Amino acid sequence: MNPSGSVRPSPRTLEVESLASFDRLVAAGATAMHGWHAQSLDLRGRTAALESLDVEGAIFLGCTFDPGVEDGLRRRGALIFPRLEGVPFDPYRARLYTPQELYAGLDHAPYEELPDALVYQWSIRPGQRHRLDATLASALHDHAIGDALDELVRSDAREALTVVGVMGGHNAQRGTPEFAQAAALGRVLAGSGRMVATGGGPGAMEAANLGAYLSRIPEQDFQAALASLGAVPGFRPSVSAWARAAAAVVERFPDGTPSLGIPTWFYGHEPPNYFATHIAKYFANAVREAILLEVCSGGIVFLPGAAGTVQEMFQDACENYYSARVAVTPMVLVGSRYWQQEYPAWPMLQRLAAGRPMEDRIFLVDTVEEALAVIGG
Repeated sequence: MNPSGSVRPSPRTLEVESLASFDRLVAAGATAMHGWHAQSLDLRGRTAALESLDVEGAIFLGCTFDPGVEDGLRRRGALIFPRLEGVPFDPYRARLYTPQELYAGLDHAPYEELPDALVYQWSIRPGQRHRLDATLASALHDHAIGDALDELVRSDAREALTVVGVMGGHNAQRGTPEFAQAAALGRVLAGSGRMVATGGGPGAMEAANLGAYLSRIPEQDFQAALASLGAVPGFRPSVSAWARAAAAVVERFPDGTPSLGIPTWFYGHEPPNYFATHIAKYFANAVREAILLEVCSGGIVFLPGAAGTVQEMFQDACENYYSARVAVTPMVLVGSRYWQQEYPAWPMLQRLAAGRPMEDRIFLVDTVEEALAVIGG
């Protein structure tokens, strides 16, 4: 199983994720669709092309056809997964989300009426998690997101991409030293050529994605952006106001550095932040947690946090504990006093690491600069 949570496509599998790709393949002289996976394509008007192709072994996921075409494709050996009605998302989507997609309508409607909130509302309907159609839709969706994430972090164009995770509490408020520290960390990491990955939510996660997004602007402008966000410290009492403040920064600086957020609808009370340019949002939190840790090939920096951060820390520690030396990734805890006294995870981590290949890959530091130095900067 690959980091996407799905079986890696074999060399004989071809993902066809746009009409342009389909048309190029047909124009290039394709005669058979064996191994093709067509995702969410509107193939109306392509009946002649489909009839000219051998479709045995092809898979159509949530595609739309001219009337009467589906039956013919099935008779000729194609497998067709139908569009699912009454579902407020595309279970077969071929791309990760953007903040603009999840927050579509933010300029004129409250958060509760936007796509991200509507999907969460759908997921918590009474009995929804026990319905076969809902379970199937969410599982197909998470598989599609995993496939899209795999393409992002492992495509040929990004072979040298190093992803560094930043984990921390969701309670860090804008305008506080903790938020500024996380933002500075994201800025330094992205400035050094890494892709920053977070849990995609508010607090330290938002700050790290913000820092990464604004890593190429002058320091003066960066500080001004931090100050402007401080006017709306958190997503309570209004997610709408919180998100609009972030959207204003993105509109002012539209060409930010890409970064990754991996949130979940399981924690629907925590909205996704607006600064992660690529959002892999899952329904299944356990899958999301494992994938978030797995994609961080360059290690993880743990900022002060509570139960969720500690859980992620020791889940990562468990993977490193049983890994071969070459597969161990750095773990950097920021805040000596915090991780030794307030939440004494460091002594436990040291005990676990003693005598293991991970022993020289765990670090306790106090500054962003120290974190970057030990993680390979």
